[in-house]
Amino acid sequence: MTVKIYTKTGDKGETGLIGGVRVSKAHIRVEAYGSIDETNALLGVARALKAPSWLDRILEPIQHDLFVLGAELAAPSSTRRAPGAVAGVTVDDVARLERWIDQCEEELEPLRQFVLPGGSLMAARLHHARTVCRRAERAVVALAAREPVGEQVVPYLNRLADLLFVLARLANRRARVREITWPGQRGLARDRGDARVGQPARLGIGRRM
Repeated sequence: MTVKIYTKTGDKGETGLIGGVRVSKAHIRVEAYGSIDETNALLGVARALKAPSWLDRILEPIQHDLFVLGAELAAPSSTRRAPGAVAGVTVDDVARLERWIDQCEEELEPLRQFVLPGGSLMAARLHHARTVCRRAERAVVALAAREPVGEQVVPYLNRLADLLFVLARLANRRARVREITWPGQRGLARDRGDARVGQPARLGIGRRM
């Protein structure tokens, strides 16, 4: 018997969580695991661009981790305590991301200015994935204020966004594509001949959180 992709059960704007609970598709939990799914899809795009082997070896296990994260978030806390429940990401998974970050930074110049997202196409894709990962992180933080979430979910997403940033920088470096730095508002005003100079914005782009 062939299983159809459409079920029509979501036509009223609801979806089912693991365990059978139904919630609005606008629920913050759905937003959280939906943004994780979007991050995963963007990593798939990066890999489809014929990512070099060193990068592909990093992105593939992350895609598997993101499936675990999505399943973890799609399960209410009561379901996660049941026998046979989906295991979540672990401290070891977070530590693996940290090791990759440290290895990348050994090859990169110290960051003294904000970096504009872009450069090579691969770097631009990784920057895009980073911003969606940050959105997923914000949604999980909002969810955690209302309901219990796994202890390592936020640390994993936080570290993953950092890793995607340094991977984008490294992709540009290895492709010999120059990074474009943001000079701050004073630098922009000087370049434009603008006398109205303000303080640099506290963007936090590319800064480890």
